[in-house]
Amino acid sequence: MRTWRLFLETHARITARLEAELRDEAGMPLTWYDVLVQLSEAPDSRLRMQDLARRVLISKSGLTRLVDRLCAAGYLTREPDPEDGRGTLAVMTKEGRDALRAASPTHLSGVQRAFIDHLSAREVDTMGDALEHILEGLEASDPAAD
Repeated sequence: MRTWRLFLETHARITARLEAELRDEAGMPLTWYDVLVQLSEAPDSRLRMQDLARRVLISKSGLTRLVDRLCAAGYLTREPDPEDGRGTLAVMTKEGRDALRAASPTHLSGVQRAFIDHLSAREVDTMGDALEHILEGLEASDPAAD
């Protein structure tokens, strides 16, 4: 339980620090940044809403309202899914790409200072391998993945 609690406390502290830095320096909440990153990594910068909900790392609750706010800011649009008329795609706009590009240096330097700088290269690799192993185990035992 010690390791689990340390993991949770570390995650909470780093997330709070990254959130504050993004808001102060880039004028963007961390949740917005997360959505924009997920879309930037998707083909044609577009994802079905249900796929976006699975990918966001920060919080899946309130994704519809979050996407509404990103659309109002001009960072995203919603489009009907041409392959399934029941679905909706979240699509990053040029403004969204520009905002992500502008916010990325703040976020990446924050991750470096709050996380990477406290570990050796070997520790980073070991932690990455361990977390990857946990995720693989979770995915293999996830009934929703079938």
